[in-house]
Amino acid sequence: MTRLRVEFTTEPFDLDEAPAHALVAREIVEGAALDAVDVGPFGNTAEGGSEAVLEAVQRLLRESLAAGATRVSLQVNVVGEDEA
Repeated sequence: MTRLRVEFTTEPFDLDEAPAHALVAREIVEGAALDAVDVGPFGNTAEGGSEAVLEAVQRLLRESLAAGATRVSLQVNVVGEDEA
């Protein structure tokens, strides 16, 4: 199975308090069946099998936009293959 890494940010930024769209995005990646998740104030990464990453990205886009994000920037990279 192909392994993917997604890096993403949601906007607009709020340096005083995490906006609702950022909290929604965080909940999605932390609750997904991913192997590694790193959430930070200016960027987030998650890694796992391709199906799990793509499912999380779909939810992230839909739900963070619905929660008020005006922009979602993301990059998806193939990082390897899982060993059988």
